Amino acid sequence: ITDVATGEIVIGGLSMPHSPRMYYGKLYVLNSGTGELCWVEPAVKAVNAKLHVVAFCPGFVRGLGFHGKHAFVGLSKPRYERFEGLALDKKLADADSEPWCGIQVIDLETGAVAHWFRIDGAISELYDVAVVPGVLRPMSLGFASNEVLGLITHDEMDVAASF
Repeated sequence: ITDVATGEIVIGGLSMPHSPRMYYGKLYVLNSGTGELCWVEPAVKAVNAKLHVVAFCPGFVRGLGFHGKHAFVGLSKPRYERFEGLALDKKLADADSEPWCGIQVIDLETGAVAHWFRIDGAISELYDVAVVPGVLRPMSLGFASNEVLGLITHDEMDVAASF
């Protein structure tokens, strides 16, 4: 991981790092090749930086969002049956687990999975995750679907000001 402002390497030796994010003063990263949500303890020299594993997730991790004390981590299935050559393949076998596509909600204090949902069917990969605070029923519509024909959107209205 490189500090864009200075060009300095913050930490090296990761396996396909993805979605680096600063959250409450900590640098979090998904170590995709191992299926881990981690945070980085920086050092003056990158070789002395420490990687702390928060949680293992059963899939190729991509996409990271936060809300409160929780991290939302996107998981993907492998493109070709297995994660050939990645530590993730062995970690899944050791955990007697199959990879899956979906989102895990990880408690940042304990590393425990607080919630999760699995996506089955044609979708097998996620590329990013976004948290939308205050929205009760978010949804995604395809532009070529019939559902989009009945979609109505509006700006927030100040009801008191309209009378």
